[in-house]
Amino acid sequence: MAVMSRSTQTATGGAQKAGRAPASRKRKPGVTFAGIALRMPYWVFSGAVGLIFVAPLVWTAVASVSPQAATNQVDGWGFGNYETLANYQAGIWRYLFNSAFVSLLTVALTLAISLLGGYAFARFKFPGRNFLFLLTLAILMVPYATLLIPLYVLLNEVGLENSLVGVALVLTMFQLPFSTFLMRISFEAVPRELDEAATVDGCSTWGLLWRILLPAVKPGLITVGLFSFLAAWNDFMAPLILINDTERMTLPLAVSNLRGQVQGVADYGATEAGVVILALPCIILFLLLQRHYVRGFMSGALKG
Repeated sequence: MAVMSRSTQTATGGAQKAGRAPASRKRKPGVTFAGIALRMPYWVFSGAVGLIFVAPLVWTAVASVSPQAATNQVDGWGFGNYETLANYQAGIWRYLFNSAFVSLLTVALTLAISLLGGYAFARFKFPGRNFLFLLTLAILMVPYATLLIPLYVLLNEVGLENSLVGVALVLTMFQLPFSTFLMRISFEAVPRELDEAATVDGCSTWGLLWRILLPAVKPGLITVGLFSFLAAWNDFMAPLILINDTERMTLPLAVSNLRGQVQGVADYGATEAGVVILALPCIILFLLLQRHYVRGFMSGALKG
């Protein structure tokens, strides 16, 4: 009986042990001196690159409020340079409005045209599709400044000379090649099975674009919009050639004219204040849309 009870207990205990699954414990890799030593060059390099980019911005912001000779901020720290910029000719609010109008119109036109162009190049087959796409990209190989004078003559013929709308049209033309290319690869990264499923459900071509594909290519659209805004907001050459009226100058052109307004003496304080105001919208937009910006560039990278 004792032998049987022992064997029963042994069998029961073995069954209980067999029924229990061994607890799997994942050991977290500890921080070792070797790991820190391997990562140290990356940290140092990244920190150095970050300082290289941040240092000019910090220096500009400090210089815009620091006392400087031959400026409106001679004694002590303050916003005298910003006051000079605010009261220059038509006023900074007028120049901000002009820059915002040109930038937003450029973004709207670029998004609309590149969206439709990328959709057509990615989803439709028509004669000469690849040739037309390469011809669109060929605009990138033409120097920017060489086309401004012919475009000025063209705008003069159609009555858009000295016009903010004309400036926006010119900037849109130079943004379209890259924007169309980016939108094409964004559409090509979306599986065609979605098109087939939507078509079977009775979705039209326009319905497929607006309901199915548009949400899928949202990161690409944000990237295109951000690029076009930054290019239009900071552009100096096109307004310099196409704008003659001081009331219609954009902010970069106004800051450049302000720099030498007093007997040819450069007003560096007001110039630095203008640079700060120009940089703030770009920095804020980039920080807010950084996640979508990276996803937009990665769209199509793992295609196929």
